[in-house]
Amino acid sequence: MTRTESVLRTHQLTKSYGPRLAVDHLDLEVRQGEVFGFLGPNGAGKTTTIRMCLGLIRPTKGGVEIMGKELSSHRREVLPRVGAMIESPALYGYMTGRDNLIVFGDALGGVTRQCIDEVLELVGLRGRDGDRVRSYSLGMKQRLGLAVAMLHDPELLILDEPANGLDPAGIVEMRDLLRFLAREGRTVFVSSHVLAEVQQTCDRVAIINQGSLIRVAPVAGLVGGSGQFVVHLADPAQALALVRKQPWGETAYVGDGTLVTAAPNGRGRDLNSFLVAAGFAPDSVAERERDLEEIFLSLTNGGAR
Repeated sequence: MTRTESVLRTHQLTKSYGPRLAVDHLDLEVRQGEVFGFLGPNGAGKTTTIRMCLGLIRPTKGGVEIMGKELSSHRREVLPRVGAMIESPALYGYMTGRDNLIVFGDALGGVTRQCIDEVLELVGLRGRDGDRVRSYSLGMKQRLGLAVAMLHDPELLILDEPANGLDPAGIVEMRDLLRFLAREGRTVFVSSHVLAEVQQTCDRVAIINQGSLIRVAPVAGLVGGSGQFVVHLADPAQALALVRKQPWGETAYVGDGTLVTAAPNGRGRDLNSFLVAAGFAPDSVAERERDLEEIFLSLTNGGAR
């Protein structure tokens, strides 16, 4: 399978509940070996989409392909190649973590005790696998749920809010784990509200709102140059008054004690030269990058429905 080959594809995927359209003709393509982020406000249709991709609910229209094969007609062939964790993992609280994995492994068939040891190590639960799950924190249950999803060594992982309940250190570990899985050649489709982590973890993201696709793009392209520059200088207010008189500086503003402005010819060095010539020598001029949260809010109208 090449890096560009499709592992998960939806075509005109649609789900309606009576008059309410939960997912609206959604076209997505997730490629082999990437970490793909799936973002949207609450109620945007993310979980409904994921459930259709796993064959848990039937689309009203359209379809899903996994590994190039239509899910509706090849369920038994393709679903064993997929691992999933949707919302809160369904675990047996009265059993230990290890016994949970044994039960799920026996149901799947072919899962060795060595495999169980390996996934416990991978998700950071070695040493706590003998404790009953009812004593686990929410974050530990998320880790165990991910271990269950990985028991059969899936090629595609579909994860709904895998960082839910994790502390900051656990979130970083989850990020590193997802990147590691992608480097191994697995494909990870992840829905998450932790946008700072999505920005650092995912190769590409899709953003949906009210069931419709708003944007699909590489993360680097989304958060790259905005056409504006952040200028640190001694008197940003006076410099702002001058810059706003220029045709390229009409939208300039001062924020956090710095001047934020476009540049003549769109080039930082030309902005620097202009300010020096005007008597406002900057300490630094850097292209302004937007974070993923800012972009998400702008594309979804602040997450409002």
